[in-house]
Amino acid sequence: MTTVNLLEFDLEGLAAFCEKLGEKRFRATQLFRWIHQRGASDFAQMTDLAKSLREKLATTARVEALPILTQHESKDGTIKWLFDVGDGNAVEAVFIPEGDRGTLCVSSQAGCAVGCRFCSTGHQGFSRNLRTGEITAQLWFAEHFLRKHLKRDDRVISNVVMMGMGEPLQNYTALVPSLRTMLDDNAYGLSRRRVTVSTSGVVPMIDRLGADCPVALAVSLHAPNDALRDDLVPLNRKYPIAELLEACERYLAHAPRDFITFEYCMLDGVNDQPEHALQLLELVRSTGISCKFNLIPFNPFPASGLLRSPQPRVLAFAKTLSDAGIVTTVRKTRGDDIDAACGQLAGDVKDRTHAAERMAQRRTVVLHPVRSTAPQEH
Repeated sequence: MTTVNLLEFDLEGLAAFCEKLGEKRFRATQLFRWIHQRGASDFAQMTDLAKSLREKLATTARVEALPILTQHESKDGTIKWLFDVGDGNAVEAVFIPEGDRGTLCVSSQAGCAVGCRFCSTGHQGFSRNLRTGEITAQLWFAEHFLRKHLKRDDRVISNVVMMGMGEPLQNYTALVPSLRTMLDDNAYGLSRRRVTVSTSGVVPMIDRLGADCPVALAVSLHAPNDALRDDLVPLNRKYPIAELLEACERYLAHAPRDFITFEYCMLDGVNDQPEHALQLLELVRSTGISCKFNLIPFNPFPASGLLRSPQPRVLAFAKTLSDAGIVTTVRKTRGDDIDAACGQLAGDVKDRTHAAERMAQRRTVVLHPVRSTAPQEH
């Protein structure tokens, strides 16, 4: 008999499932707490559930994690897991400890169809969307593994970023129930400010997320003009910068934070020149959007044909933005010794999109001149 993995459900979905079994809503809440707060997968352990319900669950349901193919721990405490999602596909999740914060980077797709030049995942191509249960299972496993691993009884993961493999907003139907589980006080109880969806700019879905489940939003910008962004982030050809920033402005009306984070991967000689920083300033000032910039040192991989910007240039770029009053941070590279840093998550993907051939044809980034906004000397 086919059983249902209860990790597929948010609380509303689990309540509907329990109703089909002839059970009242409060039973779903009890079950939800057992699964997510306590990490239980054996219904027999759930002693405050009626025996009749436990017997029903034993024949109709299961709580099943994703099989683990590998686990690697970095010298800085970062842990990366490779999860088997079947049919030759595997996805990665990464835990990053830092001070009193523990961040889990979660994947939403097996591969990615966006094809950003600087992202290792994009070079692998795309196989399929993950199901809600496969997204939630990454958090479920990591949280309860880490409590045992670190010998802690309290919550370990305080932040979740949908910044692993895949474009989350291209898997919207599966994403939202998983986000709701993360936020639910009967599950992980994460703050909306501490759950971040990172997107390359799927404009219609940004609007839907604002209406359905507003959390923190990070936008992969990576270029100050459409000509350059078309080369680096192909989705820009469909949703150019002006449309993207308008969507970000609309999102702020619902967002738990009063700013949008713009991610900007620093690529040597491509998007890291002083004139690029000045054009970013002009872009932000002309729209008036409330934002902060997160500059990301590029993590090179051979297929990209790109190099990391030198640290002095990154710092100078950051200073230009900061001096103009824009909050700017430079991301500290974590887990790069186990290929767990930003842009390095690759997993294994049975590509259905012929990404390698397409990306190889785009090895040369066309550099378009940008108009400097510096004052002219007389």
